[in-house]
Amino acid sequence: MATTRAGRSWGPAALGALGILGFLATWEVLPLTGLVDPRYLPPASEVLAELGAQFLSAGFWLAVWQTVRAWFLGLLIAAVAAIVLGLVIGTSAVLRRATHTTIEFLRPIPSVALIPLAVLLFGVQLESTLLLVVYASFWQILIQVLYGVADVDTVAQNTARSFGLGRFARVRYVTWPTALPYVITGLRLGAAVALILAVTAQLVIGSPGLGREIALAQSGGAVSAMYAFVLTTGLLGVLINMAMRVLERRALAWHSSVRGEVAV
Repeated sequence: MATTRAGRSWGPAALGALGILGFLATWEVLPLTGLVDPRYLPPASEVLAELGAQFLSAGFWLAVWQTVRAWFLGLLIAAVAAIVLGLVIGTSAVLRRATHTTIEFLRPIPSVALIPLAVLLFGVQLESTLLLVVYASFWQILIQVLYGVADVDTVAQNTARSFGLGRFARVRYVTWPTALPYVITGLRLGAAVALILAVTAQLVIGSPGLGREIALAQSGGAVSAMYAFVLTTGLLGVLINMAMRVLERRALAWHSSVRGEVAV
């Protein structure tokens, strides 16, 4: 009980800042005390100084833009395709049964297994990264949409039919409001997976972006720069998560879960 009160008095932002400071302090101490070889893990202060220097480089911001572009385009394509297909499949019992086995077969295939195909089709261009990003995030969103459609109240559906609402009207006024929280959850999951795959594709394939910069810094022995780029991907992940939380609050302002979160 006392711990809970202490957490509320500090606030989540203050506790998060303390966690980051603790992590950086531990990182700083490990190489300085010799517990970790500083050649392979430089002190946090050295990496942060390198990150600050990278902020002044146009090439750094170009790599950030290339990663963000691949993330955004891949997530957008996956979201549109997954939402449309999820609504079509989910509202048809025949399609649900017909596609269930196919979905369960394709969904577990790791996206990185498609790297040879992506390279053969598109080389090291943006399209190869998009192929992996779209494939990985598509399933995250599609499964959530299917769950959301399946959660629609049967009584509400029958009532809508009795009032003469057509299929598209039922989707708009009955199915979509029920499925929207699931869609937002799928987008949050898909956004994280899309960033991971965007960086992974750039790292392995060599397409432009932060992943390629990490690989180049590692192969060139620029260890501090490598960790600076790694930190940048982490910062991008934090910003994306914050953006998705804002989207969730705005899109679900009417939902009980968000109203309860705001009230707390």
